[in-house]
Amino acid sequence: MSEKPIEGNGKTFLVLLLPISFLIIFLVTTWRILLAVIVLVIGFKLWQEYQWQQWTVRVNPIFHQLVRENQGRLTPMDLAIKGNFPGTTAKRYLDGKASEFGASIVNSEEAGQSYYFITASILGNILDSSEPVKQLTAQPVTKTARSLLAPPPQEEEPETELLPQQTHESAKRSLEKQLVFGSLIQSELAKRLNVYSSTVYKRRNDPEFPEWSRSKDPDSIAWSYSEKTKEFFPLEEG
Repeated sequence: MSEKPIEGNGKTFLVLLLPISFLIIFLVTTWRILLAVIVLVIGFKLWQEYQWQQWTVRVNPIFHQLVRENQGRLTPMDLAIKGNFPGTTAKRYLDGKASEFGASIVNSEEAGQSYYFITASILGNILDSSEPVKQLTAQPVTKTARSLLAPPPQEEEPETELLPQQTHESAKRSLEKQLVFGSLIQSELAKRLNVYSSTVYKRRNDPEFPEWSRSKDPDSIAWSYSEKTKEFFPLEEG
């Protein structure tokens, strides 16, 4: 009875031993060829990486020029047209630069994928044209306890009601003066919409910018941005 299990285990061991033996023999006889193939593959990868690094050095001046001309906004098509190379190569290059400099990537239906590289000069222009943060005046703290039954003071209500009207009238007067040339610059539109200039800068290329500007405009005017003139124009309602 004990001989059958031993015989079965021996057959199983032989079945496993044969493939292992063939594998060992194959490796012993072909290890030089396998080592040569591995070295060739590694060398080819290193050569490709070297070639890419040399290519990026030649493309860097074109990239820097486009960043200055487009105020930090680039698309793969812009770089491909300027450098005369495939779009996949341009996208790979911009992906590397975006990872290197921490650029923002925005996807839109009209412009596709856009890369925003913020330089010190561009950031300085945004901050210079931005409105300062409005400081809230400190309210005096009354030390005397007010009666719980006393009604709250109503003295400041007339002032708060006049604020929107004054803002609307001043914005309307400034619009009439500024639209002598038919357009507004970024800082002027930001003041009219009562937002920061950096907010207008980030949203100016969005497809929803006209509707967003309409919701912020005191006269419900929709605005559009021109890449050519770097100015904002009011849209006429059809």
